[in-house]
Amino acid sequence: MTKGSDLLVAALENEGVERIFGIPGEENLDVVESLRGSRIRLVLTRHEQAAAFMAATFGRLTGTPGVCLSTLGPGALNLVTGAAYAHLGAMPMVMITGQKPIRSGRQARFQIVDVVATMKPLTKSARQIVSPATIPTLVREAFRVAAEERPGPVHLELPEDIAREQAPPVPLVPPHPIELPVAPAAALDRAAEMILAAERPLVMLGAAASRPRLAGALSDFIRRTRLPFFNTQMGKGSVTGGSDLYMGTAALSERDYVHRAIDRADLILSIGHDTVEKPPFLMGPRGPKVIHVGYIPANVEEVYFPHAELVGDVGPSLALLADRLEGRLANASALLPLRVEILNRILDRATEARFPLTPQRIVHDVRQAMPEDGIVALDNGMYKIWFARNYRTRVANTLLLDNALATMGAGLPSAMMAAMLYPGRRVLAVCGDGGFMMNSQEMETAARLGLDLVVLILQDNAYGMIRWKQEVDGFADWGLDFGNPDFVKYAEAYGAKGWRIENADALVPTLEAAFGAGGLHLVTVPVDYAENQRVLVQELAGAVAAG
Repeated sequence: MTKGSDLLVAALENEGVERIFGIPGEENLDVVESLRGSRIRLVLTRHEQAAAFMAATFGRLTGTPGVCLSTLGPGALNLVTGAAYAHLGAMPMVMITGQKPIRSGRQARFQIVDVVATMKPLTKSARQIVSPATIPTLVREAFRVAAEERPGPVHLELPEDIAREQAPPVPLVPPHPIELPVAPAAALDRAAEMILAAERPLVMLGAAASRPRLAGALSDFIRRTRLPFFNTQMGKGSVTGGSDLYMGTAALSERDYVHRAIDRADLILSIGHDTVEKPPFLMGPRGPKVIHVGYIPANVEEVYFPHAELVGDVGPSLALLADRLEGRLANASALLPLRVEILNRILDRATEARFPLTPQRIVHDVRQAMPEDGIVALDNGMYKIWFARNYRTRVANTLLLDNALATMGAGLPSAMMAAMLYPGRRVLAVCGDGGFMMNSQEMETAARLGLDLVVLILQDNAYGMIRWKQEVDGFADWGLDFGNPDFVKYAEAYGAKGWRIENADALVPTLEAAFGAGGLHLVTVPVDYAENQRVLVQELAGAVAAG
C-alpha cells in the first residue's frame, strides 16, 4: 500500500521536478515527509507570494512548470498574486495547496475558504484531489495543461486525509512530447503576399516571442528576411538587440521615438503579441495592416484587430514563411533610415554626471556592468519604462520584466530564481524602494541558499510611478511619500553586504566589486525622477509637434 502523499511526490519526480518552493502547514505534513525521502528539494521561502513568483519564473525561463506549495486558507490565498502573475504572463506553474480533511470536520470551518473556487478565474485549471488513486493522472494532466500554449498556472488541492490515505500501487503516467501543427499553407501564402506587397514592412516581437524554444527560430527569420523589428517590453531579447535591424522597444503606447517607425509602417508582422501587455501601439482605421503570428489566435481588442493570422507552432511556421520571402523583399529596408535617429534619441544624456542619478544614467551603468548573458530582473516602478526603452538586450530572456499583471514585489524572487538556475551568470535585481520592501524578507532566503546575487535599490522614498502620474494628471503632490530603513544596515542584518552610492561615478565600480566578491549584495542608489516629466511628457510632446 502507498499513501496519497507518496503518490503525489512520485508523480512530481516523474515530471522531472527538482525543487518545490513554498511554506508548508500542518495540512501538508504528509507531503513534507514524503518529500524528505525524495530527490526533490523543498526551498522554504518567507512568504508564499515569493514562492509563487519563483515557481512562475522557473516556468518562464525553462518552459517547464515550476512548482510551489502552501497550506490551506491564508497560505493558499497568499499564492493568489503569483497565480495572476503567471496567468497574465503566460508562465507555466503548478500550485499545490493543502486542505482540512474532507471526510470529517472535527475543526468545523476553522481556516477553511473555497480555494479551488478562488483559483479558478486565475488559473487554467483548479481541482481538488478526492482519491489517492487519481493522483498520477491529475498531476500528469496538470503539467500538460500548464505547459501547453498558452502556458499558465494550474492548481491542485490535496486534503489532509487524502494525503494520508493508503491506496494500492497506482502506475505513473509517463510524459510524452506534443508536436504542435504548423500554420496552413493557405495562411502562409496569404501572409507572404501581404508582406511582399508592403512598401514599409516592420516586425513586432511580443511576449510569446520570448518562449525559450524560440530564440534561434526568430533570429533566423530576421536574418533571412532582413526585416527591421521592434519589441514589446516582454519581447525584449527574443532577437539579439545588437542586430543592425533593431529599431527599439515600445515602452509607451504612443508618441515615443520608436513610434516614428511604427506610424510610418504600412504593414506590421506581429509575432507573439499577447494583449495582456500594455499596448505597444494603438491600432486605428488609418493604421497599418497587421498580421498576427501566434501559437493561438489573436484576442481582438479595441487597439488590436489583425487583418490576417498565422496560427500554429511559431518557429516552424516562420521558417516556412521565410521560404516564401527570402530574397524577394525589395522594400525590406524602407524604414531602416529612421533607426539611427530613434536609437540616438533614447540614449540621449545617458552619461550625464548629475547626482542623484538620472534613470538614463542608471540604465547605462547597469548595462556597462552586465555581460551579454547577464540577467537583470526588474520589479515594477517608474524605472521599468526607462529600462524597457534604453536597455539593449543581446541574449534572450536577459531582461525579465512584467508588463502583464505588472505587480510590485516580484523583482527579488524572480532574480533569486534566475540565480538558482544560472549560477555561473551575473544576476541583478533592480527594485524601487517601494517594490523591494514588499518582499524584502526574501533576502533571508537568498542568504540561506547561498546565492550569488546583487540587488540594486533605486531610492526615491515614494511610490514614484503613481506620483509621476499624479503630476501628469494635474493633481497635487500628496499622499505617496514614505520612509525607508537604512538599506546598508538592513542588508547587513541578513548577512549580506550593503553598499551606498554617493556620487555619479560610483555605480559601475560598486556593481563590479559586488559581482567580483560573490555572495549576496544590496546596493542602494538615489534616483532623480525629474527626467520623467522632462523626457516622457515635455520632450516627446515637442517631438510629436515638430514631426
